Amino acid sequence: MSSIPLLTGQDGARLPAIGLGTYDLRGAAGVAATASAIDAGYRLLDTAFNYDNEGAVGRAVAESSVPRESLIYSTKLPGRYHRHDLARHAIEESLFRSGLDRLDLVLIHWPNPRLGLYAEAWKALVEAREDGLVSMIGVSNFLPEHLDRIIGDTGVTPVLNQILVHPYAPQDAWRAANAERGVLTEGYSPLGKDTDLVREPAVTRIAAAHEVSAAQLLLAWSVSLGVIPLPKSATPARQAENLDVFDIELTDDELGELAGLARPGEGADPMTHEEL
Repeated sequence: MSSIPLLTGQDGARLPAIGLGTYDLRGAAGVAATASAIDAGYRLLDTAFNYDNEGAVGRAVAESSVPRESLIYSTKLPGRYHRHDLARHAIEESLFRSGLDRLDLVLIHWPNPRLGLYAEAWKALVEAREDGLVSMIGVSNFLPEHLDRIIGDTGVTPVLNQILVHPYAPQDAWRAANAERGVLTEGYSPLGKDTDLVREPAVTRIAAAHEVSAAQLLLAWSVSLGVIPLPKSATPARQAENLDVFDIELTDDELGELAGLARPGEGADPMTHEEL
């Protein structure tokens, strides 16, 4: 397995070019799955308040023989706690749930613009970083106008924006808008959860040409775009396989063929979707 490259954020933060999605990894099984991922080489671990597994992921981090400073524990603030004081309390609660001495990265899970409180939530994250509760702060599912609002209000740019990214939803314009603002793009559901993407003929054909799995091909595609993918697996062999993607070099023709898979309207609309 090749080593995992690091991407540099606008504030100098260094983030692994791939991370582990932990949705649904709970309890003792969740601890074991996260621990095996750390053993396989994952250093960025993505959880959320609403996943109800901050404790399981935190336990795996705390019990790992990997130095704490080498691991990035990332969680997300839910919409019901966007109001400033509630956001601060929820960040503290995430810290307590994790069992760790600090949170490495906290994201706002969705902007929930109908509620209109995401700017308050961002100010709370900025203050939590200033107070040492969290090292890095970012957002998830924020459209360019949402980014402009919080950056304009505080002068603080998110280190990353976690959005849906896979060949059915390549998000070319969205990724470009992130980059223009100095925001890294992190991609959830990189294997096209609840779609037939891993069985798409173009995907399986290109994967076979490179003698890799469809999942590896899709992750290599994300990496080629500069996106930090977050594949989820509880199986040690699959976890290791998903990390072994950095030597896969896709040709321009292959990238073009995968670009042709884009479908309009994939994923929830951040202007209307609410994650409470």
